[in-house]
Amino acid sequence: MTDILGFQVVVDCREPHALADWWAETLGWAVEEQDAAFIRSMVDQGFATEAETTTHRGNLVWATGAAINPPAGTTAPRLLFVQVPEDKTVKNRMHLDLRGSSDIEALRSSLEARGATRLWEASQGPHSWITWADPEGNEFCA
Repeated sequence: MTDILGFQVVVDCREPHALADWWAETLGWAVEEQDAAFIRSMVDQGFATEAETTTHRGNLVWATGAAINPPAGTTAPRLLFVQVPEDKTVKNRMHLDLRGSSDIEALRSSLEARGATRLWEASQGPHSWITWADPEGNEFCA
């Protein structure tokens, strides 16, 4: 068996920076900063092209990816948003479940107000949940 030190969760999407911003706000996490000087250096040295970069919120960033990190001292994995050319077309095989809110209805109202789409409600025994779609259609539950 391989020595696995940890893992991150990768989300395919069309707009990685916008979706990273949305999820960072949703979870109360921080968008991982990208080093503009390093990116510029890679372009200037010919290791990357201008087409591989973009500007997001006034900063030079890699065009095809953005990440968010959980608060310090927690063990949640990093979420990496990676640009893919196609839209989401079928149900996710894996999804996030948001837990821990003392006021789940306030969380759900906030999700809807910020652009999440309510897909369906379900329950099992005493537990109930709503399956949502983020602004790009990726499913999650709360």
